[in-house]
Amino acid sequence: MAQVSQRQRLADLVARWQRSHVIVIGDSFIDEWWYGEPERLSREAPVPVVALSRVERAPGGAANAAVNIAALGGRPLLVAPIGDDAEGEWLRQCLSQAGVEVAPIVPAGSTTPVKRRVTAGGQIVLRVDTPGRDSAPAETAAEVTAVAQEAVDGSPVAVVVCDYALGALGETFRAWLRQYRSAMPVLAVDAHDLSRWRDAQPTVVKPNFHEASELLRGEPMEPGSRLSTIERHAELILDRSGADISAVTLDLDGSLVVGADGEPVHTSSREAPESHAVGAGDAYLAALTLALTSDAELSDAAALAQLAADASIRGPRTCVARMDSLLAELGTGVVPRTPGDDVENVIAQIRTARARGARVVFTNGCFDVLHHGHVGFLRQARELGDLLVVGLNSDASVARLKGPGRPVNSVEDRAGVLAGLSSVDYVVVFEEDSPQWLINELRPDIYVKGGDYHADLVPEAALVRRLGGEVHILDYLPDHSTSLIVEKIKSNVLAEANQTEP
Repeated sequence: MAQVSQRQRLADLVARWQRSHVIVIGDSFIDEWWYGEPERLSREAPVPVVALSRVERAPGGAANAAVNIAALGGRPLLVAPIGDDAEGEWLRQCLSQAGVEVAPIVPAGSTTPVKRRVTAGGQIVLRVDTPGRDSAPAETAAEVTAVAQEAVDGSPVAVVVCDYALGALGETFRAWLRQYRSAMPVLAVDAHDLSRWRDAQPTVVKPNFHEASELLRGEPMEPGSRLSTIERHAELILDRSGADISAVTLDLDGSLVVGADGEPVHTSSREAPESHAVGAGDAYLAALTLALTSDAELSDAAALAQLAADASIRGPRTCVARMDSLLAELGTGVVPRTPGDDVENVIAQIRTARARGARVVFTNGCFDVLHHGHVGFLRQARELGDLLVVGLNSDASVARLKGPGRPVNSVEDRAGVLAGLSSVDYVVVFEEDSPQWLINELRPDIYVKGGDYHADLVPEAALVRRLGGEVHILDYLPDHSTSLIVEKIKSNVLAEANQTEP
């Protein structure tokens, strides 16, 4: 039996975790970035005078973990208090646009925590946090527990706990978590003080080196690299955190992932300034949790988590790992789609890409027996924009369009082959004979057809133009017709049958 490569295993994992439900519970805040250039030193104090050029905001803490889960294809519910102020309203809207469902926990008169970073010439020179530690009142923590209990409701669901010591998670919540732990097939904990969560017996904890060192307080720390230190004390970290798996992130040194019954897994990271890695741990945890919900082997889960963290590091801002970036790290720019998949997530991802300025190209077809003509056509289509979405007729649709005996290959096989092409970014299966509803949802910038069509005769052309798109007709390749290939195969089979008759 042929062995499946790790790349294919990881791609399959990403496909399996699509639409996985994850509840994220904990402290949320806003990451705010003030960008500017240092002009001179102030006469009032030995500090730079920064000429402010722009301000950017992003969800932080548990909110960023939820955004990463959504960006990677999961379905997150965020259970976290968000302030009753303008910042809170901005955060709720931002989360909604990112595909995160937000539980309505809005304590009256509360403020949303904000972490403000001032950067001068690309270097963070100041951070101001408001409000600070343990800012959430006790009644807010009680409401978080009540909403979390209602969300879990005894059904098996993955849970991510993000404890930034802002007060959303108290002893009442930890007691509830211990009581309902059996309803959580995966419990991931990211906390400054992991010892507080030991009795909950997490599936996985994700400390950074400093947080792991706090767990090891009192132990003799022999000289050596951070990696060797964590590896020597891996069993103790598991014991003191109560976890089945410990994933210690080590910045430029990657991560060390250890399970109770397995060998340590060391991942290597991409080199990047620390100011570019704010929130990369959230991307790491999101992918790790989604992989574990898909029953991934520990080595594969660790590899995907590191790839997600690497994919999220794009500049001095809060990190988010998106599906296209993760699969690009993996060596493929595709999201394999299967019949019955909910396309809402794909549509949301494409809308997000367009909001970032991506030019979306769309085409559709049966793609029954994929041949050189198809490959060339799709490559040319992809060159017209930044993303290529392929609408794929379902088996029933192909049978109606092409007649008995078609399709030759099932929709799973056709989608899998298309997904393996570097020119294809997304494959979406549709049941109808025409992709008009899909065009209406995707609103492509360019709609591409191949063959001897005239642009004005393409049935979907009027819809595309009404939505503001263009219609392009690429070269027709008559020598590579699927129908001709099928007929040739039939002729050869018939000829062989006639030759063997007595």
